[in-house]
Amino acid sequence: MSEFQGRRRSILKGSAGAAAVASIGAGGVLFSPFARSQTLKFTPEKGAKLRVLRWSRFVQGDIDAYMANVKKFTEATGVEVRVDNEGWEDVRPKAAVAANTGAGPDIILSTNDDANLYPDKLLDVTDLAEYLGKKYGGWYPAVQQYLRPDGKRWLGLGLGASGSMIVYRESLVKAAGFDSFPKDTAGFLKLHQALKEKGTPGGYALGNATGDSLWTNWLIWSHGGKLVDKNNKVVIDSPETLKALEYAKELYATFIPGTLSWLDPNNNKAFLDGQISVTNNGISIYYAAKNSPDPKIKEMAADINHAAFPIGPAGVPTESHLFFNQMVMKYTKFPNAAKEFLRFMMEREQFDAWLIGAGGYIGQPLAAYESCAIWTSDPKHTPYRDCVKNMRPAGYEGKLGYASAGAGADFIVANMVAEAASGSKTPKEAAERAQKRAERYYKV
Repeated sequence: MSEFQGRRRSILKGSAGAAAVASIGAGGVLFSPFARSQTLKFTPEKGAKLRVLRWSRFVQGDIDAYMANVKKFTEATGVEVRVDNEGWEDVRPKAAVAANTGAGPDIILSTNDDANLYPDKLLDVTDLAEYLGKKYGGWYPAVQQYLRPDGKRWLGLGLGASGSMIVYRESLVKAAGFDSFPKDTAGFLKLHQALKEKGTPGGYALGNATGDSLWTNWLIWSHGGKLVDKNNKVVIDSPETLKALEYAKELYATFIPGTLSWLDPNNNKAFLDGQISVTNNGISIYYAAKNSPDPKIKEMAADINHAAFPIGPAGVPTESHLFFNQMVMKYTKFPNAAKEFLRFMMEREQFDAWLIGAGGYIGQPLAAYESCAIWTSDPKHTPYRDCVKNMRPAGYEGKLGYASAGAGADFIVANMVAEAASGSKTPKEAAERAQKRAERYYKV
């Protein structure tokens, strides 16, 4: 068991999440079933109107269900809510501009540890976070690391994560000589080599892809490497990282050409076009195939399956997923309305419907939602259920803050892997460059 896993609190599961649970979000106090019936409401300010900026959907059901809940909120409170959708790469700079100028959306749904870029610009939502944690089984450890870095104040609420799982064609993996998807890095490499020989290669994003380049974290962590240690000392230039980068070179040699420039949509398109047989992604590829009007693509859905990334020399799972947060900007004129909106959207009646509408694309941040029907309605959904529960924050294994957020936004790990894998730099040169880049953020 890894130290990260050892820090997890045990969660007592019950049918439909109704049993007593250990509330991670409120300090681990054991609450009775009556905690479920507790209520908390914020009275919106007179004349309140809200503007929400969120990342654009990758599955249509996500935004349909989200907007249905927005409509319910407006009907219940009279508060008008405008929702703007932007690409992941566009939300981050717009959020930073809003934080620094003190004007813009009241609520921003962004990614990874963006909240740590401007913590003083965000409204304290500790009361709301603790209420939800007590009521819904507790926030998973990674959510707390992202949004309660000092162990006290909540900078925002967790929304969940898009699981970066393996997406593969079962028939092509079997044709390459594998009855099941490999569970270790040695088998993972052999599979990709066999797929290339069969003319059905894999491919993984090596461009500055907000979500799909996160597989490079797995690559480094699986070999025992890490960006920083527990004291936030940059240690990426290490023997473990060099072994990971040598492995990356062998793996990259099996990829379809062009992955160095891939952003988040590219591997989806390549997979559905039949150009690749395996990649990493959220459930959106499977969702698109199932709902495609093209009979050939719809037929592909039956051949698609999902798996966790394999375990490497580190000996433990090292999952990295795209985390989603919900931030209330301190400049908002309607803080009560904003908090009431987030409370309403996170309550079971709305949140379950949203998880189901999104088709498994988002894994929940609160333990009680493990019982949501979406995770068992189709066995191909189940691998995505525990992505937030099992994930490591992108700033592993240091404390999250300005440095980790900046380093993540600068794609230091992804760029290092791309440089070494493609041969534009030796593994040592790529690691040394990553070390220097990271040290600028961590002020060494």
